[in-house]
Amino acid sequence: MADVRTLSIRNVADEVAARIEKLAARAGLPLGTFAPQELAETARRADNVELLNALPSLAIDRESILEALRDSRAER
Repeated sequence: MADVRTLSIRNVADEVAARIEKLAARAGLPLGTFAPQELAETARRADNVELLNALPSLAIDRESILEALRDSRAER
């Protein structure tokens, strides 16, 4: 099992807490199970900026992209 930590989250607006509870209920999960899953999903995005910045720049101009989209749509 992975190492785990207990978090206490303070200053959560009542409206936000109610929405999270509603989402947990819809998922059929207790809040204590649902909230860590949502936090894990959010945490997975932490490295997105670095991943995107590591991609090579292809220097494709906007008009070329739009032209390719128009051509693709015309073929349908």
